Amino acid sequence: MMDSLRTLGVGALLAGLLLAGCAVPQWQKPGTPLAQIEQGMGQPTRSVALPDGGQRLIYSYQPSGQQVWQMQFDAAQRLVSATQVLTVEQFQKLRPGVDTRASVLDTFGPPALVEGVASFEGDVWTYRILENNIPRLASVHIDPRGIVQRVVFTDEIRADADPKR
Repeated sequence: MMDSLRTLGVGALLAGLLLAGCAVPQWQKPGTPLAQIEQGMGQPTRSVALPDGGQRLIYSYQPSGQQVWQMQFDAAQRLVSATQVLTVEQFQKLRPGVDTRASVLDTFGPPALVEGVASFEGDVWTYRILENNIPRLASVHIDPRGIVQRVVFTDEIRADADPKR
């Protein structure tokens, strides 16, 4: 019995140390070098070269999480900003008929789900978001040419949230 408790205690201590060593996107300070961010946060989900010589790193918690962090770096590879982009406001900035599959990936990273629906010819990319602490879904409709046609918001119905279960 004592051995199993000791093992649990050691495991909890190691987990705590690992979590303490992890970097958190919103706590990163502007001016921090890109190499230091990657050392603390690990490899990004996606890296995008910017026209001004800077770089955007995307850290996604999809498919289960409801956050995607964009970390913008200037040409000197120093952090300019860290922004959580899975918001209704960010999805409303998408321009139907203009934005593409690539620009969606460069902004939000990969979706939580890709599926098709009978009423639309193309893919529907679904991202899990929070709006005022309410779980929602942002579904980006991308036609066969790779062009965004519309964005639809719906509530996320989760089985674990059903009090009758």
